Amino acid sequence: MLQSHPEDSPDKMTQVARSLGYSFPYLYDETQQVARAYDGACTPDFFLFDAELKLVYRGQLDGSRPGNDVPVTGEDLRAAMNSLLDGKPISEDQKPSLGCNIKWKLI
Repeated sequence: MLQSHPEDSPDKMTQVARSLGYSFPYLYDETQQVARAYDGACTPDFFLFDAELKLVYRGQLDGSRPGNDVPVTGEDLRAAMNSLLDGKPISEDQKPSLGCNIKWKLI
């Protein structure tokens, strides 16, 4: 993966996280075990779990995409989180994330 996509290396991504001011941990799944366990397909791919660790949302952050001029709002994921926190049903209409596909390492 890193040989074909050096821009995705942990060092480069650390620089990106700093330059964008990420206020959350940025983790590197070196063995790709986590991505495989969750059937990750692309980045970003959002998963929301309830208190019993049941997957209640897997989908897009919002309708924004590079070049589509839709503002980044997080409205889809935010609506799912608010429903979960309010004890309300989470919409079954969960649109899949679109992004860069995961570059799987050969094992």
